[in-house]
Amino acid sequence: MEETKSFAQMLDESYATPRHFSVGEKVEAVIVKISPEWIFLDLGAKSEGYVDRKEFIDENGNLTVKEGDTITAYFLSSRHSEKLFTTKLLARKSVDEYLVNAYENQIPLEATVEKEIKGGFSVKISASASGFCPYSQMDIKKIDDAAAFIGKKLDFIVIEYGENGRKIVLSRRPLLEAIEQEKIKALKETLQKGMTVRGVVTSVLDFGAFVDIGGVQALLPVSEMSWGRVDAPKSLYAPGAVIEAIIINLDWEKDRITLSYKDTLPDPWNDVIARYREGGIYQGKVSRLTDFGAFITLESGVDGLLHISKLAKGKKIKHARDVLTSGAELEVKIEKIDRENKRISLDLNTNGNASAGEDGGEDYRGYLPKAPKTMGTFGDLLKKSGKKR
Repeated sequence: MEETKSFAQMLDESYATPRHFSVGEKVEAVIVKISPEWIFLDLGAKSEGYVDRKEFIDENGNLTVKEGDTITAYFLSSRHSEKLFTTKLLARKSVDEYLVNAYENQIPLEATVEKEIKGGFSVKISASASGFCPYSQMDIKKIDDAAAFIGKKLDFIVIEYGENGRKIVLSRRPLLEAIEQEKIKALKETLQKGMTVRGVVTSVLDFGAFVDIGGVQALLPVSEMSWGRVDAPKSLYAPGAVIEAIIINLDWEKDRITLSYKDTLPDPWNDVIARYREGGIYQGKVSRLTDFGAFITLESGVDGLLHISKLAKGKKIKHARDVLTSGAELEVKIEKIDRENKRISLDLNTNGNASAGEDGGEDYRGYLPKAPKTMGTFGDLLKKSGKKR
């Protein structure tokens, strides 16, 4: 029966989750090993704590404990799953000494975010000590949901300690930045320009989308989202979307990674020569108006330029909007295709309807949409019927 119970206890312990300790918490633990520097304690759930061996040396230099002894100890700190204890009761003075040591040596400590207060958060370090963490020090990115931090046990660095412990300022930024640097270091060994990566969209702005690739932020510029013009990035991407993109730039000095989604798609310019010819007439849509002309979209990703001189024949106009409107559809003639530089020069298809201007040039009114057909004047009708006035 004893053996069965012992085995059951061991089985339960193998599945147990290592417990969390608060600073100053008292424990009864068994010494499992003694080394030249440390006394190791069995904390259960396959976890160990340790105490400085010097705490068990008497005045004559003799060790006062042995393996198998049960001792009383108080939790000090945790780092990388290693839990440090002391046999000295953590009175307020001991807590202060611990915090001063953490401050001077930048030793991380675990504490609980209690509540949101003006300018940041109140953080409980122990039963007798609390600190303040400003919003800017709680995370390396802007905090959108402060409530998400409340009640969480997190690691902090003491960045300010004063007034005998009445003023304690904490920060997570140094720890998070160190983690980011470790991730960047690992990615430097694996990421290369031209490779395809998988990531999660974290935010979408007018100039592009930020994508998390392995814990590091990369930018997908709006110009790299599609071969065609993108006016509303949020219509294409939303936070949480998983995408595959190609790395087009790596700048490790500035920790910038630039992605392209359009490079995963066929380039429409590859078939421009096959689908379009110089001198041909095609239907297009006005996509952008400038002071030097209008860009006409022939298909998604393929635009041509209708220079303002083609619109201003015989007339003085300062901007393409003087004669065209964005989104208007019209027929254009391709004058020249520059495949290498991805440029197409266009002219309007006049169909012989343009009239000469006073200076011998063509009147721009000939390029405007034709007026709808009417029955004509009463005189015209009489002429057609052969009747005389």
